[in-house]
Amino acid sequence: RNERCNENYTTDFIYNLYSEEGKGVFDCRKNVLGHMQQGGSPTPFDRNFGTKMGAKAVAWITGKIKECSRHGRIFANTADSACLLGMRKRSLVFQPIAELRQHTDFEHRIPREQWWLRLRPILKILAKYNIELDTSETAHLEHLTRKVL
Repeated sequence: RNERCNENYTTDFIYNLYSEEGKGVFDCRKNVLGHMQQGGSPTPFDRNFGTKMGAKAVAWITGKIKECSRHGRIFANTADSACLLGMRKRSLVFQPIAELRQHTDFEHRIPREQWWLRLRPILKILAKYNIELDTSETAHLEHLTRKVL
């Protein structure tokens, strides 16, 4: 909700409405986007990308509801019934949360495989660093192993 869209439909009102209607079936939380965003005003690209992600998420949710509903009840008990929406190779992709553990380095809070790390030697050459060209697997973790606490 936009903070200035309507003086009656405040964040607190919407939170209370959904909390009451949930009746233990679902819960909700308040989140004011401006507090999370902290990146200035959204650009037209940001707004367009957000709209595309929102539309894709709603289409996925409605598809899952149709797929998982039987006799007026929803049975969402498959691994792909809880997913994250993200960008992978220039397309929006849903990844089941069950697969998240095998792709994430939770200690450092980063993905295990980061495609852009393969570009670091080239970037260092372009920046005229005095480096050896190390293409081994340990070079991919250089930013973690050299971290000073």
